[in-house]
Amino acid sequence: MSFWEKLGLGLKKTSANITGGIADIFTKKKLDAATLEELEELLLEADFGVETAMRIVSEFSAQKQNKEITDEEIRTLLAQNIEQILQPCEGKTLLDSPAKPYVILMVGVNGAGKTTTIGKIAAKLQAQGKKVSFIAADTFRAAAVAQLKVWAERSNIRLFSGPDGCDSAGLCYDGLNAAIKNGDDVVFIDTAGRLQNKSGLMAELEKIVRVIKKLLPEAPHKVLLTLDATTGQNAVAQVQTFKDIVGVNGLIVTKLDGTAKGGILVAIADKYKLPIYYIGVGEQIDDLDEFKAADYARQLLNLPR
Repeated sequence: MSFWEKLGLGLKKTSANITGGIADIFTKKKLDAATLEELEELLLEADFGVETAMRIVSEFSAQKQNKEITDEEIRTLLAQNIEQILQPCEGKTLLDSPAKPYVILMVGVNGAGKTTTIGKIAAKLQAQGKKVSFIAADTFRAAAVAQLKVWAERSNIRLFSGPDGCDSAGLCYDGLNAAIKNGDDVVFIDTAGRLQNKSGLMAELEKIVRVIKKLLPEAPHKVLLTLDATTGQNAVAQVQTFKDIVGVNGLIVTKLDGTAKGGILVAIADKYKLPIYYIGVGEQIDDLDEFKAADYARQLLNLPR
């Protein structure tokens, strides 16, 4: 099954709600103030967020106000408007500099799928001939280190870890030193799942960044935030918090297959304009792939490529 097909299955709940709602709303075959209001409510239910839903409906209204229209035309125009929002956020190249090692700091709240995402991306990079290593900086949960170890062994990737409860910033310093000596191309640092309202944990994350810069002033080269799509609007708050603390410069959105709130990705793209490098629709390695704006928009509205 291609990723296009997997994405369609992943977004099926959201797509069914939106397309079914459109068919119900536009029985009069005319776009007027009442139907536009219902369309906005439909987008809000899919977690597009107030500002984004209003903007989409406003642009849509300017194109087709008080004109007869079929539901397929509506879906096509909506997909075009959504694609315009998403296009600037289509992540280009993850490794966008020749830095060696290229340091990727992975952050996110508990349960977002961060460690699994690291394993999947690392496997893809290794398949491209990159020498990859992991630093297990989540020193509070033995299970987190064990999970990363499974991914490391699966792909024959070197894992740097320390004893339970050790200082994570110090561990990152030693692990990065080892990566430099080993000639690694890419280093993933797996941090503890941070609750965005826990100031102590966030302070520790800031400390990790400071320590990394002592060895490589330009690092981390990427700070990737993993977001769980099923958390809906809470994901928007997570982006803001992590952006403020550690300068997040890229996103990965997981678990799109488990939600009817697929519009959240559009809301985040519209508000923050951050690159979205990967999206995930399942547990297997091939269930994570590069984000394509046109594909996402069209599957959201159940349209062919």
